[in-house]
Amino acid sequence: MIFPTSYKAIKKQIFSHQEYNIVPIRYEDRMLIKNWRNEQLFHLRQQNLLSDDDQNNYFKSVVFKLFDEKNPDQILFSYLHNKTCIGYGGLVHINWIDKHAEISFLMDTSLEEVHFEFHWKIFLCLIEKVAFSECKLHKIFTYAFDLRPRLYPVILSSGFYKEATLKHHCFIDNKWKDVVIHAKLNFDIKIRNAVIQDVHDIYEWVNDPDTRKYSFNTNLIVYSDHIRWFEERLSNNKAWSYIGEVNGSKAAFIRIDKHQNGFVIGINLNPEFRGLRLSKSLLNAAISYFEEPGDILAFIKPENKVSIASFEGIGFTFSGKTKVGDSEALEYKLIKNE
Repeated sequence: MIFPTSYKAIKKQIFSHQEYNIVPIRYEDRMLIKNWRNEQLFHLRQQNLLSDDDQNNYFKSVVFKLFDEKNPDQILFSYLHNKTCIGYGGLVHINWIDKHAEISFLMDTSLEEVHFEFHWKIFLCLIEKVAFSECKLHKIFTYAFDLRPRLYPVILSSGFYKEATLKHHCFIDNKWKDVVIHAKLNFDIKIRNAVIQDVHDIYEWVNDPDTRKYSFNTNLIVYSDHIRWFEERLSNNKAWSYIGEVNGSKAAFIRIDKHQNGFVIGINLNPEFRGLRLSKSLLNAAISYFEEPGDILAFIKPENKVSIASFEGIGFTFSGKTKVGDSEALEYKLIKNE
């Protein structure tokens, strides 16, 4: 039997990061994969140990057919260090109509203790390219028995958000366990200059209770005052006002102001887009769009942990404590390349 080496469903077959690659799953790796699955049975949806015959039959009767299907229900890869297989995974339970898929990944058991986070991070980066660039999916997600807490920080740091916890969803070792789902959406982010027609949307966002809670001025803003402020801002050559759009919808107002030590940046997120871990991407896009040279500062309330994480996640570093008005503030700085 000649085992296929390319999937009809995708054009690009090999995805790389430095010396690590994912390639269409190789027949030669099947017994390694069988051993890893048997060793890690505790966190898999696999009930029994696999035999050599089980694995051979699976590759010949199930995996073989995937290569020639236009819309397969899974696309599997061998995960290689140079040419050596050290794991496998892919997109499974693919829904081509609703454009979503689950991510599956299993590494060589011997790598888990020391290199678990490292390899998960690389694999998530590579499989995202398959899902979003090749398959044009809208959503990818992980479905994990709540048994490996080390997994969640890696997933979150890769831009996923926690979507749900399914309480007492599986029965393992005579105990009910939760299932935790993390997801990531395929967003098209664009930045444009704000215009007067955006005034009402921005007013709604900045008066949102959570926005006011973490603002240095917590009072509700009067609409007439907001219009006056926004009109003056648009005509101010020391103020830059941007709208971040996600898939064509307004998602955020990003403002940058001239400061004695460079520039100050802030963001107001459309409440409809909260919880999707978009702030970092929107801020990054706005900073790239902003053409002025100089350091960029952000002033954040100490209790605003989400905002702190967003700015740290795009390279801002803590530079000291200060005050904004009468409120305590943390100053973060990004040294922008000129």
